Amino acid sequence: MATNITFHPGSVTTQERSDLLGQKGATIWLTGLSASGKSTIACALEQHLLHLKKFSYRLDGDNIRFGLNKDLGFDEQSRNENIRRIGEVSKLFSDASAITITAFISPYRKDRQVARELHESASIPFIEVFVDAPLSVVEERDPKGLYKKARAGVIKDFTGISAPYEEPEKPEIHIKTNENSVEDAVRIIFEYLQSKQYI
Repeated sequence: MATNITFHPGSVTTQERSDLLGQKGATIWLTGLSASGKSTIACALEQHLLHLKKFSYRLDGDNIRFGLNKDLGFDEQSRNENIRRIGEVSKLFSDASAITITAFISPYRKDRQVARELHESASIPFIEVFVDAPLSVVEERDPKGLYKKARAGVIKDFTGISAPYEEPEKPEIHIKTNENSVEDAVRIIFEYLQSKQYI
């Protein structure tokens, strides 16, 4: 880690930026098993917010691994670093007054807590959304065939099968996607944002 560096503060405060843009930044952190519906909800929510002229941006787990995190694998240490980086990136987006929507399995509580504390230290809202679906349901969905490969031992360290997923203990929002539609999920998150006056 570099030691000969100094943080250079800007001339625009977070509050001033928010006032000028007419919007507060916040991070909506979707977590859950593969095929639970995170990416689908994130896409629909981003579209809904943009149609309302709300500056929003989606960060998706697979997409990020094509660029920023293409050097990382799926062992525990790589997963930790994956989420650490996304925590930092989402904080930057939200500091710029974006409503940042992240869709990452993010299986470990401690990593999600690190992301939360990073936001809280900068007074940026962090909304953890547990996108919940039973293992039997996501295995049945299996749109990418990953669970089948994991069961066959072709994919190692696969969350929910050969690697753990630690469910959120106190998420701001808990959505059961085997009981709620995508439209329901978007409405639930949107109404929460309104109730907290984030939008």
